[in-house]
Amino acid sequence: VGDGYVINVTPVDEGAPSLSVSTTSIFTRKAKVKKQLLKEVVGNNNWRVNNKYDRSRTPLPVKEIIRRAEQWIDREVPYDVLGSNCEHFVTELRYGEGVSDQVS
Repeated sequence: VGDGYVINVTPVDEGAPSLSVSTTSIFTRKAKVKKQLLKEVVGNNNWRVNNKYDRSRTPLPVKEIIRRAEQWIDREVPYDVLGSNCEHFVTELRYGEGVSDQVS
């Protein structure tokens, strides 16, 4: 979202580090949306932007995506690996429809 920050979905358990989202999320039903520095989220791990659905879907304007994302900051959201995971969250913000190939 700028200045080194990202808006991301993390486990509700405040004791769980962001990097363990994939393993922690299997067992949780709730998540929290946070605005954090990217370096706090990924640490020393590699990361990349993955807008893979841009080939088949039209993204909303960047300002609109950011506006929509900022409305969720500090809110708890339902979480389900199969039907409402972090990829569903970001694709809903970017394209207006939550989709996830992770489920396939």
